[in-house]
This record gives sequence, C-alpha cells and structure tokens, in this order.
Amino acid sequence: MPINQPSNQIRLTNVSLVRLKKGKKRFEIACYKNKVLEYRSGIEKDLDNVLQIPNVFLSVSKGQTAPTQDLAKAFGPKTSVDDIIQEILKKGEMQVGEKERHAQAERIHNEVIDIVAGKLVDPKTKRVYTAGMIEKALEQLSAHGGQQQQEEHPKAASGTATPTAEGEEGKGKKKDMPMWTGIVTTKSAKSQALEAMKALIAWQPIPVSRARMRLRVTCPTSLLKQAVKAPAKKETTQEEGEDGEGEKAPAGTVKDRILSYIEQVETQDTEGQEWEVVGFVEPGAFKGLGEFIGGETKGRGRVEVLDMAVMHEDG
Repeated sequence: MPINQPSNQIRLTNVSLVRLKKGKKRFEIACYKNKVLEYRSGIEKDLDNVLQIPNVFLSVSKGQTAPTQDLAKAFGPKTSVDDIIQEILKKGEMQVGEKERHAQAERIHNEVIDIVAGKLVDPKTKRVYTAGMIEKALEQLSAHGGQQQQEEHPKAASGTATPTAEGEEGKGKKKDMPMWTGIVTTKSAKSQALEAMKALIAWQPIPVSRARMRLRVTCPTSLLKQAVKAPAKKETTQEEGEDGEGEKAPAGTVKDRILSYIEQVETQDTEGQEWEVVGFVEPGAFKGLGEFIGGETKGRGRVEVLDMAVMHEDG
C-alpha cells in the first residue's frame, strides 16, 4: 500500500489502519496488522514493533499528518504523541480489507463454537453436542435475538427457546436475560464464548448445561461438625445451572456446607484424621466452595481439580 509523504515516498506493506474519532476529528495510525491484537492483549509492549510510522495522521493514505494544534485540542495540550498513539491503539477501530475481515471473523467464529461445544453438555445424558448442533442453536438465538428476545418469549425452530433461568417469577426480568446476536471481531473468542454459553443456558434452544468439574475436597475430621452460619443470600449466576441451585447456602456444619456445593458425590471416605469427598461441581459454584474451604478451615482444607470439564460419566 503506497503512501505519499510530504517530503518523500514511503511504501507500506502489510498495513493496518487504526482509527479513532476524537472531538470532531478522525485520527489514524499505520500499524502492522498482526501486532495490533498482540499489543491489545499485552503480548507485545514495544510500540516500535507495532507502528509502521510513529506519527499520528488525519489520513494515512494521503500522507497527511495530524497538526499539533489538532492533537492538543482533541487529546489535551500536555498529552505526548506516544500517549496519543497508545490511546488510539487501545480504543481505535482497526481497518482491514474485506478478505482479511472475513477470514478473521471466520477464525473467531470457529474458536467460539469449539470452546462452547467443549463446555456444554446435554443435562440428561451428560454428553457433548457436536459443533454443528451448537452452531445451529446459536443461529436460532441470533435470529430471534436483540429486541425481539426482550419483548416476547422467543420460539426457535425447535419450539424450545424459552427462558429457564428465572422461572415464572422472572417474567418481568426478561430484559436482564443474556442475549446473543452473533460473532463480532472486536472481542476475544473466549469472552464471546462465555456470552454464548450464558445465552444458550438461559434460553435453551436445545437442552444444555455446563459440563461439571470433578473435584476432590479434603478437610480435617475435627472441623466437620463445626457449626457455620448461613449467609443471607448466595448470588446466583447463569453458570450455576438452570434449577436455581446456589441461591442460598444452608446453615449447619462444615460438612453440610461442603456437600451443598457438590451436585453429585462420587466417593466419600475418612482416613485417619482427614475426610475426603470426590464429586461433581458446577463451574459457577467452584469459587464459592474454594472461598468457603479457605476461610472456614484456615488453610487446613483443600480443593483439588481432578477434571476441568466432565462430559460423560459411564454407568
């Protein structure tokens, strides 16, 4: 991509423009497209490796640099050029060609589908769905997404896309339900996968739940019968399932509370002065369990992750 500078001619290749509108002006910088995302994710920290030219432009293609007075008016008179460039890099919109944009969207789309397919299961069989089935379910949500989902109960092709996370008492809270309107290229695949999972669990175009974590919890037997107070309310998240689990932790003993986090106990045993339980926990309950064990046992108890995502338990 040739760019004519005022005093000479510089030929830029593999260029990506990052644009930011500030005030009434639009400012541009010329970057190496492979480095912009690395800079935003924190992998690349050296601006010299990101920028093709360390200047701020009004138009890169015309070689028109931004006047000092325009930069001062938009970003403040004491803001350095490096700080301005960093703001444009972090907040600006990256311009790429149509083919590159399509390839990037396709890559993110595939990553999101793969992540979601690896984290959700059929709640009855505990088996994973194929990537194709997850893709179709998300297409149903995006087709019936946005304002339409907020204004009425959507009905997907299967006729099952109705909200489950809030129940009959939650009909007036549909606007709080997570929405899915499709893949975007301005967010990471990981963050979009989380949004997609929340929407799928909430709206259920196909029956889904998060794959359970398999944990081992150990605690001194001397603490098991120690009484604990029930908190006023334990915050419920979409990751905590569709049955309202985790809304309120029970009072009782330390052992009672530990078992309340475990959806399915696999083994339970006492050896010497230590009690051990192995079981399946929903990912949304893992943090609460860890905090309880750490606080209540003062570091004498442990939570060990055996499997991050259990898809199917034989038998």
